[in-house]
Amino acid sequence: MAKKPWRVLNSLLIFLFLTFLWSSCQQEDHKPLPVLGQPTFVNGDSIPHTIPDFSFIDQDSQVVNNETFTGKAYVVDFFFTSCPTICPKTTAQMFRIYKKFENNDNLLLLAHSIDTKFDSVPVLKKYASKLGVKSNKWHFVTGKKDDIYEIADDYFSIAIEDPNAPGGYDHSGRLILIDKNRHVRSFCDGTDANDVNRFMKDIQKLLDEE
Repeated sequence: MAKKPWRVLNSLLIFLFLTFLWSSCQQEDHKPLPVLGQPTFVNGDSIPHTIPDFSFIDQDSQVVNNETFTGKAYVVDFFFTSCPTICPKTTAQMFRIYKKFENNDNLLLLAHSIDTKFDSVPVLKKYASKLGVKSNKWHFVTGKKDDIYEIADDYFSIAIEDPNAPGGYDHSGRLILIDKNRHVRSFCDGTDANDVNRFMKDIQKLLDEE
């Protein structure tokens, strides 16, 4: 089922706001990374945007959920293995992040397949094996389509089934940094190596904070 137009527009508006907020905060490098997203208010208290509970299956048929990332930061993206456009670029940039932080146990990577029809566990296993990455460091996950598409909104990303898009899916190519408290702290264009360079500095800053 395709994502409703209002949800796509809402994701875009939130992303534009976050881009403005992130740009403003980046002007002062000595400050901690901002917590991105619109907070909610409960009894007068401001509650920052938080990634909700989730549960998916990775390339080793293991359950990957919030507990997988307890006490750790992680980088998120949305892709599919047969993508004919941006996914090879974003995966290459995720691999750069993987290699840079390979020996840092406080950072993990999480890649959601948006093609739940084709990207089965064996397909994801083969894909990860070709990259030569450790499955406990970089999780490639699948699950219910609606669950993956809905959580893309929480990461301020875009995942849409679109028969008119190359490969049948539309997605942003965004890489998103989440802290150990499930808060969005930074993002970048995963097709732009220079932006990923800046993003890796943000990752290191977050790890130094924590």
